[in-house]
Amino acid sequence: MGSPKVEIKDVAKSYEGKAVLQDVGLSVDVHEVVCLIGSSGSGKSTLLKCLNLLVPIDSGDILLDGKSIITGSVNPNEVRQKMGIVFQSFNLFPHMSVLQNVILSPTKVHGVSTGEATDLATQLLEQFGLLDKIHEYPDRLSGGQQQRVAVVRSLATKPELMLFDEVTSALDPELVAEVLGVIRGLKDDGMTMIIATHEMGFARDVGDRVCFLDQGVILEHGPAKQFFADPQEARTRQFLQRIIEAGRL
Repeated sequence: MGSPKVEIKDVAKSYEGKAVLQDVGLSVDVHEVVCLIGSSGSGKSTLLKCLNLLVPIDSGDILLDGKSIITGSVNPNEVRQKMGIVFQSFNLFPHMSVLQNVILSPTKVHGVSTGEATDLATQLLEQFGLLDKIHEYPDRLSGGQQQRVAVVRSLATKPELMLFDEVTSALDPELVAEVLGVIRGLKDDGMTMIIATHEMGFARDVGDRVCFLDQGVILEHGPAKQFFADPQEARTRQFLQRIIEAGRL
């Protein structure tokens, strides 16, 4: 086994004196899929934003390929080229076509030629069943299609690690499976992923490991199927029981 793709070491983050993350530690190996679960406000989204350098941490360290990414000498754009992130809100530019949205970052931030970026965008859009939408604008797409475009846009920078932050939360129920299918495909392709999700069945079936966050702490973690079959902590059991009672597992 090689070194982890990403290591989170004793990361803490507070907002206005309230601790959102408390000494969080986690390592993720190459090709591994780790799912973050927990109630809203447990710190899942903040952790992903810290990883992507969208939010500065208060203490601790974050390593990518064994090197710290929170030192002043690190270029955040170079980190983000290796680490794509997709949010629950699609964040597509409404005045740009699908193609323009996808090639914007590769061409403007990472210096890829328009021709090369367009070729890759075309390949990705075809792979995800969106080639016929290449010249459409976001408001002409369904929510599921917009979310797939958001995934393609992140993949266009050729990331080595993908972060997904509740990507199905804003979708109608019938569109959820469409987007989760895309993520399953990425797993099959060997993409390393950290996924914050409320979709418990998906976390159990697709995740290699599951981490349960509670009040900014990783309270329990383990292999996905074992985690759901035999949770050890009383708080974890309580959380999962509520999920089961709601018919979501």
